[in-house]
Amino acid sequence: MKTDTLALSGADTISLISNLSTMLSAGIPIIEAVDSILSDAKGNQQKLLQILREDLMQGNSISSSFAKFPLVFNSVTVNVIHASEEAGTLDATLKDLRISIQKEMEFTDKVKTALLYPVFIVVVFFLVLLLMLLFVVPKISDVFSRLNVDLPLPTRILIFASHTLITYPLFIIIGTGGILLCIFSLYKKNKPLFMSFFVNLPFLSHLIEEIDLTRFSRSMYLLLSSGLPITAALDLTSNVVIKKQTSNLIRSSRDMILAGKTLSEGFRQTKAKMPIIMIKLIEAGEKTGSLDRSMQDISEYFDYQVSQTLKILMALLEPVMLVLIGGVVGTMMLAIITPIYGLISKVGGR
Repeated sequence: MKTDTLALSGADTISLISNLSTMLSAGIPIIEAVDSILSDAKGNQQKLLQILREDLMQGNSISSSFAKFPLVFNSVTVNVIHASEEAGTLDATLKDLRISIQKEMEFTDKVKTALLYPVFIVVVFFLVLLLMLLFVVPKISDVFSRLNVDLPLPTRILIFASHTLITYPLFIIIGTGGILLCIFSLYKKNKPLFMSFFVNLPFLSHLIEEIDLTRFSRSMYLLLSSGLPITAALDLTSNVVIKKQTSNLIRSSRDMILAGKTLSEGFRQTKAKMPIIMIKLIEAGEKTGSLDRSMQDISEYFDYQVSQTLKILMALLEPVMLVLIGGVVGTMMLAIITPIYGLISKVGGR
């Protein structure tokens, strides 16, 4: 069975981790726990559990089995479980992991919900535009053609677009599909370039940085609390962030730690990029030997900051979108109304 394409929903993943954690905490052997969950499992969760059971029966570890499912368990999760298996704290780690996955889901849902409104507005706008070009403009175009009126340029463009859409719908659909396919193909081949452009947009750059710091600190908390060395944790967390710049900063801080410095010292040298509050909390955690807890505090702080930034962006984006869409619709209406007023003035002149 091909495992690298198997995926689970967030709810199924949380359910699986939660059930395993509860049963292991109750002292139930891992094989019995998997069998118990498997009896009620369906779909991809059932397939995953069957493979997990087979691996366990052959003497393999849970982490090595989970590593076969990259779309379900990322490298951070696999390494956290591997470290907890060696330390004998799998039940407690699974509980922390469940909380972390749940927070990550809530965090992702928060971002998606914020993007839902502008996407909805754009879709409605294009539907209205399509309806006008298909039903309203053709009727007005017939009236203008019978009256033999000299039309302004915007009106002629609108009528031409409507005529093209009605006369050659198949070519329009094929052409649009071809353009989208080309864009998708270019995105696949040059994904880093596209992502670099997107994440460095003025209104998004700060938000993406806060999202990166939230994911980084949450992953660091999980890895450090499971017993992984800080250098290994930094290696893994450099891959969970979106911006390449942030990833490079994490890797350079890892190199500084290998050179004998602390993480706060490494970040302090890049304080133009890392918030000072983050450096202070890391420094306090290093002094008290509770760096993992400091990372948890940092993740909660930036989670709140992301929520606030999203609110501000949406508050700014909504009026801007309404003005732009209103401007386009208004221009279309003027293109239709202007020739009508021209006709009325000519009739009135006579």
